[in-house]
Amino acid sequence: MSDSADNTQTSEPEERTERSPGAKFLLVLLTGFLLAIPLFVSWLLIYDRQSQSDQAEQSIVTGWGGEQVFAGPKIVLPYKAKVQTAVEQDGKTVTRTDLVTQELYISPEVMTSDSDIQTEVKSRSIYEVVIYNTNVTGSATFKLPEDFDRSGIDLADINFARAEIRFGLSDARGLASNNKLSADGQPLVLQPGKGLGETGNTGFFAWMDASALADGTITVTYDVKFRGTESLTMAPDAGQTNWTIASAWPHPSFTGGFLPANEVTAAGFTAKYGISNLALGTSLTSTQAREQIFPQTNIGGYRYAGVGTQPSSVTINLIQPVDLYDQVSRATKYGFLFIGFTFVAMLLFDLIGGVRISSVQYILVGAALVLFFVLLLAFAEIIGFALAYVTASIATIGLITAYVASVLASWRRASMIGGLLAALYGVIYILLSLEAYSLLIGSLLIFAALAGVMYVTRRVDWSRTMRKRG
Repeated sequence: MSDSADNTQTSEPEERTERSPGAKFLLVLLTGFLLAIPLFVSWLLIYDRQSQSDQAEQSIVTGWGGEQVFAGPKIVLPYKAKVQTAVEQDGKTVTRTDLVTQELYISPEVMTSDSDIQTEVKSRSIYEVVIYNTNVTGSATFKLPEDFDRSGIDLADINFARAEIRFGLSDARGLASNNKLSADGQPLVLQPGKGLGETGNTGFFAWMDASALADGTITVTYDVKFRGTESLTMAPDAGQTNWTIASAWPHPSFTGGFLPANEVTAAGFTAKYGISNLALGTSLTSTQAREQIFPQTNIGGYRYAGVGTQPSSVTINLIQPVDLYDQVSRATKYGFLFIGFTFVAMLLFDLIGGVRISSVQYILVGAALVLFFVLLLAFAEIIGFALAYVTASIATIGLITAYVASVLASWRRASMIGGLLAALYGVIYILLSLEAYSLLIGSLLIFAALAGVMYVTRRVDWSRTMRKRG
């Protein structure tokens, strides 16, 4: 009887052991590190969309002309040279001398060029690219150097009557049909191909009789029109190169081995280059073609010189003032701040406020924070970065605030986290705008947050184990 009575008695609730504050902190820290995986995936998504944007830009400008490299003019003279080669004959090695035709490149003593760049923004769907038309007009004066006899080439071996004058253009598809070229006032007929080494031997040329070069000078005038995309690179190669560029595009970027005297306003820009061959470190005569110069590549909003680019080239980039993929990518790098600050605030409510928050709830809040960057990218491609940032921020803050209000059973506490996120999104946007001071402001922000957490948790016993009735 007594046994059955004992069996029917209601047992007291079992004690349930909670994790210590230190264990909770380590668990939250581990959760934050795990969220680095979807954060990295978001960054890869941005990179993929940027690659798609570059491919779309290439399709937009197909047949128009790419990032152009312009070189020349140069006079190319064929000459006879003796070349010795070792050959096997009757089991013996003998030296044979052959007479072969080689090319002598003559660069101008003075080259003066003027360029007018007319720009246009061409778009397809959500993608845009800057294209341009330009004409390069100028003159070049050619003369054999005074010490030409030291070159080892006899004037009698040079066939001046079969000379060529060559121009290099990296993408000949952009050439217009009404280009003009003359030597000492005599019009020349332009021919396709036979460019210069600086442009991978693409471009155009004209036959000419350069007999006057044997004991005098030749003055060449030209008016070359071509199309291109985003950038124009010139390979100066003269005793003195004077290049003046004017355009109505208000956002140029000047890169390369030499910087111009320039003036940039909202109405456009002008730039003037003055480069001597002493600065270039090159001779005005050469028996070898120059190395190829490649257009610069745009990666993540920055311009990188391609393989083979010589420091003697100069480039004018017609950049877009805002590269949204670059901005979204930079915003993603601050993802740990969003996750860290939000998790710390929730952890403080857990430790000090007495509200138990599970690891799953941390993960859901972290997923919402990571989703912000996907929303930012998606909206930015349609409505621009600034408005997309505001839209994605409001959506994320609203979602997290509503969810945390249920988790913490308090709208007042949830509004504190919502206010923290709003302030954080505002500060991050300022960091993205103030590129020069972003590291300083970001480090001060982290320092202030760490100081605040250390002050609030200064009396927390991180190693204690808390027990409460179930």
